[in-house]
Amino acid sequence: MIAWQMLRFAVAGLAANKVRSALTMLGVLIGVASVILLLAVGNGSSVAVKESITSLGTNALTVSSSASRGSATAAKKLTVDDAKALATATDAPSVKSVAPVVTTSGTALYGNVSYQPGQIVGTYPAYFETSNLKVDRGDYFSADDVLNSRKVAVLGSTTATELFAAEDPVGKKITIGGTPFTVVGVLKAKGSTGFNDPDDVVIAPLPTVQNAFTGFGSVNQILVQASSAEATTEAQADITRILLGTHAIKDATKADFRISNQTSLLSARESTNKTFTVLLGAVAAISLLVGGIGITNIMLVTVAERTREIGIRKALGAPRAVILGQFLAESTLLSVIGAGLGVLAGIAGSHFSVVGIKPVVIPESVLGAFGIAVAIGLFFGSYPANRAAALRPIDALRHE
Repeated sequence: MIAWQMLRFAVAGLAANKVRSALTMLGVLIGVASVILLLAVGNGSSVAVKESITSLGTNALTVSSSASRGSATAAKKLTVDDAKALATATDAPSVKSVAPVVTTSGTALYGNVSYQPGQIVGTYPAYFETSNLKVDRGDYFSADDVLNSRKVAVLGSTTATELFAAEDPVGKKITIGGTPFTVVGVLKAKGSTGFNDPDDVVIAPLPTVQNAFTGFGSVNQILVQASSAEATTEAQADITRILLGTHAIKDATKADFRISNQTSLLSARESTNKTFTVLLGAVAAISLLVGGIGITNIMLVTVAERTREIGIRKALGAPRAVILGQFLAESTLLSVIGAGLGVLAGIAGSHFSVVGIKPVVIPESVLGAFGIAVAIGLFFGSYPANRAAALRPIDALRHE
């Protein structure tokens, strides 16, 4: 009964100063919503990066040149011969497929439309499976297209849209750097991670791209698909052994190439994103602290305004616990309502993309932000409440 009365008095006290109470709740609301939304942005960024990396397949390995690690005279870049050595090795059962890759840039023309794709890739058909690229219309180019250096190309969905709009690109011809290419397929959209667009690409047979753009020298990287996710470690060892042989390097510490797998890359990016999320959470937590200070100020003003009321109630026999409970109830009510509205605002805000990132709400952040906001209300409201409860009736009644 006493608890119900204290709650009723608390509601009446807050209702007596609607604007002041609303502004205090707004401070708590902003703090809670900031925590939820900023942590959701950090988590969304981590999810986007994870999906982007894992979309390549957990059994994909990337071999790239690191010539600076070796001596300047003996350093050797990656070549098509290195890729062939990996593909034809009979003592490397862990290696399923190999695709050398060269990349370049150029402007694509179709009729009166001119567009520069994000990347032009020259490679082998194995590239599509290893990179987990699915065809939406048409088909991939074949090994026979590679052997005969045919001028065919597969477009990413973004490139296809920019060049052809609603028109079907399959069978049409585009020109890149003066070289005509027949479009044989369009890839399914993978979606942007917020940092780049993997769908903005033109993929063509390796010899065709080398002949038209890059020359028949080194390749940018070699994409290798292990026979399974469990075999990636074994495949990495086989790749190292074979390439050390083709590069005539006896000391593995002087290798002029490096091998990265999706697991190690994913671990590194997840570590970075966790730090990023913690930083965002710390920044947002400051808003909660500011909201708590606001509760203290408001409750101190409330105590000062209602000093005579406190004196009258104590003179009529109200115990210290009742006075203390009433003002604690008011501060707690402010934080509970503000936190509840903040949760709704944070969840609603997470439905909108932020700088190209789709926020992903962390359930723990919702419960944590709400609980901390309520705890802050109790903590910061305790001093004004104690101050009110400690007033002597005679002093309170004399207050002007």
